[in-house]
Amino acid sequence: MLVTIRDLFRYSPAFRYGSIILVVVFILAALSFFSPYAAEARRVVPRNAPPSWEHWFGTTSQGQDVFWMLTYAVRNTLIVAGLAVIIGRGIGVMIGMISGYLGGRWDRFLSGLVDSFIVIPRLPLLILIAAMLRGQMTLVALGLMIGLLDWAIPSKRYRSQVLSLREREFTNTAVFSGMRAPKVVVREHLPFLIPFLLADVVSGFLFAIGLEVTLSVLGLGDMNAQSLGTMIYWGNYYQSLLANRVWVLAAPIAASVFIVVGFYLSSVGLTAYLDPRTRLARLQAKG
Repeated sequence: MLVTIRDLFRYSPAFRYGSIILVVVFILAALSFFSPYAAEARRVVPRNAPPSWEHWFGTTSQGQDVFWMLTYAVRNTLIVAGLAVIIGRGIGVMIGMISGYLGGRWDRFLSGLVDSFIVIPRLPLLILIAAMLRGQMTLVALGLMIGLLDWAIPSKRYRSQVLSLREREFTNTAVFSGMRAPKVVVREHLPFLIPFLLADVVSGFLFAIGLEVTLSVLGLGDMNAQSLGTMIYWGNYYQSLLANRVWVLAAPIAASVFIVVGFYLSSVGLTAYLDPRTRLARLQAKG
């Protein structure tokens, strides 16, 4: 594992820079645990103060410190994205492996189910569901919704890998030795899927963060919790731009771009590293 990470940093500048950005992001999220103010606290600092040594990112019209708000917002957005990724990739791996290994009627049924989910327009459906739950939405519910609609495309990739692995000699050896299907899938096939799963996890974070910000900016997220989307929403609601308080909107927008760039570079780096063509080039360079 350490050798793989070292090679990633050595051969993939995109992954290297993306990882550095994500380390900064996670440090920012961790700082929320040391905040001198509660997440929901109001009127604890001077209102509408511009950035200064005392308040690095300025303050809001509600008397909140923008920097400490941002730490809570980044943490909550990552929690929503993490929950969505765990659910979405968990379902995708399970269905993809079952479909690829069993084949036959199971494969046809599950492939049809996957194709049906793929053609569903996810963003409009999420907006519709969130609008129906408006006022009752929580961060957990938002993560669940995103995860339950983001498993189909990854499952097709896992299925194709398992279809290939099922024909390998080591699979036949495991079956002839008396190993049952679930054990074959978990012990023999799952380790081969982990690199692809890691790349999918990174891209899943990217997708989930984008959806959280989009829904919250529209006022359809958990408006009682700090997140990058709700920071932008309330900044617009209190007309920060018109009142020349640009720092209130600049912080969450810049953080959103920063996080998206970090996950995107990491995803590009991982995908390129796992490409068989680049792997062959690395082996030739080492040789």
